[in-house]
Amino acid sequence: MGKKIYVGNLPYSATSETLTESFSVSGTVDSAQVIQDRDSGRSRGFGFVEMSTDDEAEAAVAQFNGKELDGRTLTVNIARPMTPKNDRSGGNRRERNFGGNSW
Repeated sequence: MGKKIYVGNLPYSATSETLTESFSVSGTVDSAQVIQDRDSGRSRGFGFVEMSTDDEAEAAVAQFNGKELDGRTLTVNIARPMTPKNDRSGGNRRERNFGGNSW
């Protein structure tokens, strides 16, 4: 199983295809995704690349971290696992007690 790589400080012109082409020099790219703003559809300036093997992922991090892509210096590292969105909120609104009110 491969590893997912976080790619930050992407130029806003970057696409998923751009990431695939760029990172394929380090090995087999299983998937690449530039994260886009829901409302505007514009790139949010970061994305994720999943490499075929852990070794390829480590090679990609070593090769691309600190390198320039279209004038922007990339931040590339192994992606951290996602945490639940409601970690800080303590659950969704209906599950919380607001001053004695029970919904």
